[in-house]
Amino acid sequence: MNKTIKFANVQPEFYATLSQRVNTYFKTNGLSRNANATMIVKTVVMFLLFFIPYFISISGWVDSYWLYLLVCIGMGLGVAGIGLSVMHDANHGSYSTRPWINNILSFSLNIIGGNAFNWKVQHNVLHHTYTNIFDADEDISPRGALRMAPESPWKPFHRFQFAYAWFLYGLMTLVWVLGKDFGRLVKYKEAGLVAKQKANIYSEWTILILSKAAYIGYMIAIPALLLPFSIWQILLGFVVMHYVAGFILAVVFQPAHVIEGTSYFVPDQNGNLENNWAVHQMHTTTNFATENRWLSWYVGGLNFQVEHHLFPTVCHVHYRKLAPIVKATAEEFGVPYKEKKTFWDAMVAHSVLLRQLGEREFKPAIAS
Repeated sequence: MNKTIKFANVQPEFYATLSQRVNTYFKTNGLSRNANATMIVKTVVMFLLFFIPYFISISGWVDSYWLYLLVCIGMGLGVAGIGLSVMHDANHGSYSTRPWINNILSFSLNIIGGNAFNWKVQHNVLHHTYTNIFDADEDISPRGALRMAPESPWKPFHRFQFAYAWFLYGLMTLVWVLGKDFGRLVKYKEAGLVAKQKANIYSEWTILILSKAAYIGYMIAIPALLLPFSIWQILLGFVVMHYVAGFILAVVFQPAHVIEGTSYFVPDQNGNLENNWAVHQMHTTTNFATENRWLSWYVGGLNFQVEHHLFPTVCHVHYRKLAPIVKATAEEFGVPYKEKKTFWDAMVAHSVLLRQLGEREFKPAIAS
């Protein structure tokens, strides 16, 4: 990001009114904005979903390699579950009013191979502030084989991304674990983002290296020592686990912003945008399958992306109740409220935009 991006001070009454109504909801019902008993139970379930298959895998009970791969698939479901339903809330500070609880649970990302500090910068700071703004929101900025924004350089092979993107999605967490986290920390240091977070770069490098080493130790070294499989078979199981987790995470996060009908905003030469932050979020964010309670439970309420982007410090267990308030207020102020009825509808709409972005001359409605 080469210039300071500034949101316009227009239509501030939308978010002011909405915030007042949301605050009234919590006060009237005597509810905390943070985790409740349901969330605590879910947290336990998500950790068990990962660690039960893990301990089964190294216990010696699994003597068939095909059964071992099946257990790795189960672990992949657990990795995605922890990321979506535990780590995500904790890193937003929405799990608890006690920072130390949020910090401990945010470190669950390091336990499953990622890095909590990098996530906070990339997701909380860049993505949530500059949603769908090219070269500011890393989720849509240059992605190599994938073109996620019309401003991104076009390559001939992008014509086929609507087909091959689905394969690449499964590699997402594997790339984070093995390489991207190291590059990110270097990048954030050079961009001054580490200093802005008031973090110590030496401490962050120490945490990154030690947690990665511990992760490789318990996920690869211990199974290699205890199980009757070759190191290559252990590594394949590791890849299978991450492929499952990466694919799930990608198909949950991508249709929220990279979807047919979404908006891409371009700052003017002075870095100014035409909307204020809240209205910007409404133009660039889409809900999906909000009636599917099982899906909502597993994905940490992230199918309620509109509510999440407007109130990221509210625990996701409250989004279903907040959604009618947000929708009614948006309609009252003439602000878009985007949603797809089913998960399949969201996947189709995401694929449509991938195909459109694969065309060199595609020009969606871009505000400047």
